[in-house]
Amino acid sequence: MAEGRGDAYRGVHVLCDDDPRWGRDPASQARAACRAGVAVVQLRTKHAGDRQTLEWAREIRALTRRAGVRFVLNDRFDLALLAGADAVHLGQEDLPPSAVPAQARARLAIGRSTHTPEQLAAAREEDVDYVAFGPVFGTRSKDSPFAARGLEALADAVRLAAPRPLVAIGGIEEAHLPALRSLGVAGVAVISAIAAAADPEAAAARFVAEFQAGERREVRGDARGAERGAGA
Repeated sequence: MAEGRGDAYRGVHVLCDDDPRWGRDPASQARAACRAGVAVVQLRTKHAGDRQTLEWAREIRALTRRAGVRFVLNDRFDLALLAGADAVHLGQEDLPPSAVPAQARARLAIGRSTHTPEQLAAAREEDVDYVAFGPVFGTRSKDSPFAARGLEALADAVRLAAPRPLVAIGGIEEAHLPALRSLGVAGVAVISAIAAAADPEAAAARFVAEFQAGERREVRGDARGAERGAGA
């Protein structure tokens, strides 16, 4: 883990995937997310082959570069390198971070999906820059063998993941953001709340605005705490 490298992955992550339910391809989803000012766009393909995935990835890389947004590709560090992505996100069934060659690791940040305390503990020993934990509230975007983890498990996960930033994922809606921010999550990853929205750009913009409002509340709270401490 490069010092501070994971901090670039704080904020709202929009996962763009090729689920036909959304009625929009991943590049169209990414375009809306970039216009909304999200921090990270992540490409996940479960249906397309390598050639189509790479085509989308290169298009999304161009979109994110113009918007100043981080681009993460799921599962495949080789395709991430070919597309010029900023990071690869590895699930529990993917190659482990230790299998990523050193030259690739120098170019790519690594995110890691986790679902249990045991997986979080293992991730602490891996060369990863940030971790994702979930599903917090369940998920509509894919079949998962894991039940909703809930807020108590998420709070424990934030502590277990430290000092790495933790991104919450799974069934997250805009109304959940204040509670999630209060637990100290560094980011939230959103799929269906954006992809299934009538206006994905507007939906993503609302997430960004609420997440940033939470950051401002935290800063004001820290400042008030410092003032009280100085006056003690």
